[in-house]
Amino acid sequence: MSFDYVALRSVWYREGWFSSRTCIDAFEAGARDRGSTSVDFASAASVLSVTVADLHDAAVTFAAGLQRLGVRPGDVVAVQLTNRVECAIAYQAVLLSGAVLVPIVHIYGQGEVEFIVRQCGASVLITATESIAVALGSAVRHVVLVGAESGAGWLVWSDVQSEGYVRPDVSSDDVCLLMYTSGTTSVPKGVQHTHNTMLAEQATMPALIAGEPDDVSLVSFPPGHIAGVGSMLRALMSGSRTVFLEKWDPRRAVEVIRDFRVTSTAGVPTHLQGILELGCTNGELATLREFLVGAAPVTEELGERAAAAGIATFRSYGATEHPTVSGVHTDEPRWARLRTDGRPMPGSVVRILAADGSEAPTDTDGEVVVRGPEQFVGYRDAQLDDEAFTDDGWFRTGDLGRLDADGRLIITDRIKDVIIRGGETISSAQVEDVLSAHRCPSVRWSRRPTPGTGRSWRPWLCSNPMSDLTSTRYEVISPSPAWRSRRCRKGWSSSMPCPVRRWARYARPNCVPSTFPGRCLMRRRGARGSKCDRVLA
Repeated sequence: MSFDYVALRSVWYREGWFSSRTCIDAFEAGARDRGSTSVDFASAASVLSVTVADLHDAAVTFAAGLQRLGVRPGDVVAVQLTNRVECAIAYQAVLLSGAVLVPIVHIYGQGEVEFIVRQCGASVLITATESIAVALGSAVRHVVLVGAESGAGWLVWSDVQSEGYVRPDVSSDDVCLLMYTSGTTSVPKGVQHTHNTMLAEQATMPALIAGEPDDVSLVSFPPGHIAGVGSMLRALMSGSRTVFLEKWDPRRAVEVIRDFRVTSTAGVPTHLQGILELGCTNGELATLREFLVGAAPVTEELGERAAAAGIATFRSYGATEHPTVSGVHTDEPRWARLRTDGRPMPGSVVRILAADGSEAPTDTDGEVVVRGPEQFVGYRDAQLDDEAFTDDGWFRTGDLGRLDADGRLIITDRIKDVIIRGGETISSAQVEDVLSAHRCPSVRWSRRPTPGTGRSWRPWLCSNPMSDLTSTRYEVISPSPAWRSRRCRKGWSSSMPCPVRRWARYARPNCVPSTFPGRCLMRRRGARGSKCDRVLA
């Protein structure tokens, strides 16, 4: 880094965001003060109910088992699991042992997992996928295969249980979490967080989520995503009443909301769209008051549909590097909740930079840079840090946005997602908003050379707007006959930015690989496929 992080860190100590407290202290406090709180894990067909104290006790036993395997403070343990009870135990156990936790998105295949495991130098891999356990057994000292019977080359869950846990001596400034970004434009980058940065993120949550006595939260974010990690830690540290959904299924989500009287949940826009599309009319969603939408932009039209169903949506903006930059509270006006990403969270500061690096005027788009106590401390590959930070320590988010007169942030696009067509600059978010307002199938973006217009982005219409966003592959279809009708096209085409109003023929890829929030994996955009479907050009 080209700036003095130690000096910046000392500011956050003086302001009270940082202290000597570690995640170990927070887990122990959660078990002591809120140990009787129920935590539920819902799979496709069943629900397992435990308490915060149960999870802590199991994690202590598992942490002792890790220590018996030779895991020491600073060692790296990778975990690739869904929202199941073993994941909650493993996450807590790794941190209790003083090791560095590396959550891996459960849909990642062998290639992605191997890249992460080798780059971070993991000594233990915990997974439920046998093929990965077999393939990567030689890359780590130990593989723990969850849900399996004993076999050659791996340990099973019961093998990593032991007595004699030794509380490690760790510093609150030690790295405890290593998250790998989804890497839409390059290979994943390892994002390093300390005990202090993670606890600072936990401390800001009350400013975003009100917290009523009857609150029950449904968590559907995968635990390999930064939002999923934060949600998992929150349940274990603060004892908030939580139900974890193992894999996203809108029908199962509605059942859980009804059965557990869920009052709030969070997810990407497709999660919200999924439960709304079911058209529940028998009071299944009667208790659901709030839906926090993050990880991807939400359209105003979708927010209005939720409001009609009695659900107040509010937006939050963040990144793996800075989990919660800004947010809108449900008490704020509807226009603020639907059209803005809210004010900066306590402790965080947002600036908008013009192209020359100067401060952009109010209501003017520019590069969004942020700084705050929950900001990461650098990438695993330190060579990436100089490009990620300004000279005075502001993190470059890679997003375009603006601040309004009230200090609310409005994210308008990703810098690398801006569409250039025939010399014209177009916001991909603007196109997506128009299509969503007309109930278009899901949109994924890819970039291919286009004669006469240069290297341009194209939106692809995907088959299922309720598709499980924990899947990496999306079938692409042409619009339905109704979409091809002249009257329908005229309705939404007139709202489009001028350079994308016409239809064209274009070869259709068999699938568009995508990250969890639904962003196209540009590094794998060269998929070949069938020919000639009408898409927006």
